[in-house]
Amino acid sequence: MNYNLLNTSTTTPKQKNATYTALKKLLAMMSNERKTLIMAFFAIIINSSLNLVGPLIIGHTIDKYVQTKQFHGVLVFSGVLLSIYLFAFGTSYLQSKLMGGFGQRMLFQLRNAVFNKLQELPVAFFNQNKAGDLISRVNNDTDKLNQFFSQSLMQFVGSLFIMTGAGIFLLSINFKLGAAALCPALLLFIFTRTISPWVKSRNAINMKSLGNMSSEIQESLNNFKVIIAFNRRDYFRQRFNEANKQQYTTAVSAGLANNLFMPVFSFTSNLGQLIVLSLGIYMIASGAFTVGLLISFLAYVTNFYNPLRQLAALWANFQVAMAGWDRISQILALQNNLEPIPDSATNKSDSLLEFKDVHFAYPDGKEVIHNINFKLEKGKTYALVGPTGGGKTTTASLIARLYDATSGTIYLNGKDIRSYEATERTKKIGFILQEPFLFTGTIKDNILYGNEKYASYSNEALIEELKQAGLEQLLNRFEKGLDTPLKTGSDSLSLGQKQLIAFIRAVLRNPEILILDEATANIDTITEQLLEDILQRLPSSTTRVIIAHRLNTIANADEIYFVNSGQVIRAGSLDDAMEMLMHNKRES
Repeated sequence: MNYNLLNTSTTTPKQKNATYTALKKLLAMMSNERKTLIMAFFAIIINSSLNLVGPLIIGHTIDKYVQTKQFHGVLVFSGVLLSIYLFAFGTSYLQSKLMGGFGQRMLFQLRNAVFNKLQELPVAFFNQNKAGDLISRVNNDTDKLNQFFSQSLMQFVGSLFIMTGAGIFLLSINFKLGAAALCPALLLFIFTRTISPWVKSRNAINMKSLGNMSSEIQESLNNFKVIIAFNRRDYFRQRFNEANKQQYTTAVSAGLANNLFMPVFSFTSNLGQLIVLSLGIYMIASGAFTVGLLISFLAYVTNFYNPLRQLAALWANFQVAMAGWDRISQILALQNNLEPIPDSATNKSDSLLEFKDVHFAYPDGKEVIHNINFKLEKGKTYALVGPTGGGKTTTASLIARLYDATSGTIYLNGKDIRSYEATERTKKIGFILQEPFLFTGTIKDNILYGNEKYASYSNEALIEELKQAGLEQLLNRFEKGLDTPLKTGSDSLSLGQKQLIAFIRAVLRNPEILILDEATANIDTITEQLLEDILQRLPSSTTRVIIAHRLNTIANADEIYFVNSGQVIRAGSLDDAMEMLMHNKRES
């Protein structure tokens, strides 16, 4: 399955359907906020209604009291207007407060939803997408939606309501003059419908370039030691400069697109006012209109076109939010292709694990595993040897179901490995990776990660369990024991020490299959021997799969498999394996 989010430059019907499904999820998130939205909606309607009444009162006051010099009436209606505007101010504040809280809660829920979805996706997804771009989607794109919900949504609704009300008042006061005043709005509607898709695409490209720049920054910071060691600051400086220039170019393009609405909206507003003023003066001169009504009419034209100016900015914000939502919905619409399947395929073999006619190809890549068949028996130690790139780690990843075979079946205890729930499978299969990853926290936090059995153990009880497993000597190498603090990306621990912690974490789970992918590559010979002793103390039923280049690491294996060019061949003895390796080197 292709999980590459960056290859979605065109929108297919399938992607549109996925976006619609994700939009339904967004509306579902909003269901708990229904009461808040209703209150905010009523507040904005009341606010808009009060603002619409003002011009009518002003026109009435001018015609009845100002022109007849009845100043008492002017003062009375001035007080009425002040009361109306004060009440409108209160409803505006209430609406802003309600929507501000709603926006932050939506941001919280949306970021949780995106992050939880990322947790569900397989390794293949993260191999195909840059971490920096994913971070940008979680942080920046969700914030664009928050800004729209908390700041723009009710302004959008309020502007539409005021425009509708002002249009009704204009047509009610004088239909012909009102229709003439609204004519420029028709041109504006056509312009907006025509240009909106282009504006949205400009914003989508800008967000993508922002994600690329985040990826460049993350890559530079993560590999800074390598940059210093090779004195290649210039290389990464150039890479960042290119990404920054691209971000600048797309940001300018998006900014121009977003700001294009404002001058057009302003022009139509001025045109509408000019039409009203010209026709209105003519009608007053002919005795068909009053000065008060003309002033009210001009105020309603302003109330119609000023919201349009606001809508120019709000519409641009909406396009930004929708571009961000498209990027978020791409993640929310993804499905894990490693979900458990019904337990239909069974195998009567007594083997603990069996590969049967297995083929495998990475997404958008050529096949790297070709029709392999082999078995792993309980309690035995197996070594996978072969040249770099031959397929050893890929084979181990298939054993742990980090990927699914393209074709063929892998059986675990006679059942299709795909039929196991993830929790059950990870209890049965332990994996010590080449590059161990540790979380910020303590050693205890890291070795108990994903191990519910010892989650409630005190330090003393956990140390006793480590003694039983022969792991106490490894723990004693850390000055503060279980409470030794760890920090992601820190150099406080060597790679070998991190590997020791990963070793403790895997062995403590007591898995049925323990995979060690170059687990001793960064460990000294004495410590390696200690680890070997610990492995020997594992239950007799534990099967060990070792990937290593050191001969002493694989010398005691019960069986050795030679892995090269996507083939897994039984090597026989260590000497036979060495001969295969040397023969492969001579051929290359």
